[in-house]
Amino acid sequence: MNSSIVGEVLICSMKPLGGEKRYRDYPTYLKELFGERVQKLSVDAGFTCPNRDGTRGSGGCTFCNNESFNPDYCRAVSGIAGQLEAGRAFFARKYSGQKYLAYFQAYSNTYAPLEVLRQKYEEALACPDIVGLVIATRPDAVSDETLDYLAELSRRTYLCVEYGVESVNEEVLRTIRRGHTFREAAERIEQTARRGIRIGAHLIFGLPGESRESMLEGAVRLCDLPIQVLKLHQLQIIRHTPMALEYERHPEAFRLYSCDEYLDFVGEVIGRIRPSVYLERFVNQAPEEYLVAPKWGVKNYEFVAKLEKRLREKDIWQGKYYQK
Repeated sequence: MNSSIVGEVLICSMKPLGGEKRYRDYPTYLKELFGERVQKLSVDAGFTCPNRDGTRGSGGCTFCNNESFNPDYCRAVSGIAGQLEAGRAFFARKYSGQKYLAYFQAYSNTYAPLEVLRQKYEEALACPDIVGLVIATRPDAVSDETLDYLAELSRRTYLCVEYGVESVNEEVLRTIRRGHTFREAAERIEQTARRGIRIGAHLIFGLPGESRESMLEGAVRLCDLPIQVLKLHQLQIIRHTPMALEYERHPEAFRLYSCDEYLDFVGEVIGRIRPSVYLERFVNQAPEEYLVAPKWGVKNYEFVAKLEKRLREKDIWQGKYYQK
């Protein structure tokens, strides 16, 4: 496989050989970067969201219920150090001798005054075995002042800002009451990249009003921005959300993938996107008590195994059909 090094990114443009993965695997990249296994530990730092407090909207996005993806140890009342210690204890039972990234996950984790952000991030970095930060947020919840601080922080530790983009389709973003546009997301990604900060981005496939072609085009457009990491997942209808009520009233308005259909779709996405982007996740797995539909009964690692088999069967690799 021919390759070239550009900064930290290994760009692969030819068909993989033998047992090589057919996509850029982010967990493997972290292991290569740190020389050992690195695990993300989720943190609820007690933030809110401009789409909940009235700044951009109230009630949040129609699909959102943060309780459905927070692990049990991730509770703001435990404090940041307490949550990270509980997370370390949880994963220490499975793996020994690893390091951790503090993953500020719940709500918008740059949505506070700079002095508050600084205190929370520095508290996380002071905890044992924490080697960096991943900060999940929205494009409209990051000030220029915060970006300047994050640029300084990224020069002394691993740091990735993870933007929830969800769709590049402006009408779809309005339908799900996202509260920001794709244009805003693209501008903020560019501004973040100019400061030398690593960037992750997140897409949901299957949102109401989204066609197959618009989702494929959206993945390509997003990956042509200066991001390093892409996270994907299928739309899930989660209890106690406005979308769950919409689904109950008008199920015909939703196009929920079967696992097999979604495997084929993600394979097509992988074939079309820029080959140097790292892929961190393909599916989400909401707890059974929160999940309305679709119910695949497939764990994340099982889906990855199925996907890798499907890519081999269809002879697809990342960037096979990519056109700049």
